[in-house]
Amino acid sequence: MGGAVALLLHRRDPTLWDGAVLAAPMCKISEEMKPSPIVVNILTQVEDIIPTWKIVPIKQIVDTAFKDPLKREEIRHNKLIYQDKPRLKTALELLRTSMELEDSLSKVSLPFLVLHGEADTVTDPEVSRALYERASSVDKTITLYAGMWHGLTSGEPDDNVEKVFSDVIAWLDHRAHERPGRSPPVRSDITDDARPSPKVKRWPSGATAERRPSGKFCFGWRGRTEPHSAL
Repeated sequence: MGGAVALLLHRRDPTLWDGAVLAAPMCKISEEMKPSPIVVNILTQVEDIIPTWKIVPIKQIVDTAFKDPLKREEIRHNKLIYQDKPRLKTALELLRTSMELEDSLSKVSLPFLVLHGEADTVTDPEVSRALYERASSVDKTITLYAGMWHGLTSGEPDDNVEKVFSDVIAWLDHRAHERPGRSPPVRSDITDDARPSPKVKRWPSGATAERRPSGKFCFGWRGRTEPHSAL
């Protein structure tokens, strides 16, 4: 949800952020996580009557987001983390928000790094690809991790988590050195006056890092309507 909120704020004020690192952003909820369009349509008819009921039929997110079994169990037994099904109004608002973001990817203009596990079944990695392709940003990078799930920084085996943080730090370091008054790092692949070009990077499964569409019935029987997200 953090990536979605960051992009919504950026859309309201494009000057708010100097850049963004988006880890498995909720630009679209995976089809595997969403109820069927008919069920969604029924739920929208009663959301103002029973907004707090926990009746949304979705998979347990702990089982689908955290790949490492030990970390999954730690999360499952953490009393500070909400473990139940989402309340009806919350779930529908998340769905509307993701639909709204999916429809406005071309309005993203800030420098960004988007990271996504190709085996993510919580948020859709295909929409991160679409974000990379449609965004109007000049400086944009996408890194896709084969076999990784949704919890890139907290639910993967330690080697995978380190790989993700290594990519984030490298992206931040390069752009921090490009700010006025800082010496640029030594780069062999670009000249001093060249702007960083968009890059697509994929990690094969098992690689190690260096240390350091809505359905016909969705939101109305006649098709998709304006989501009207409160966010």
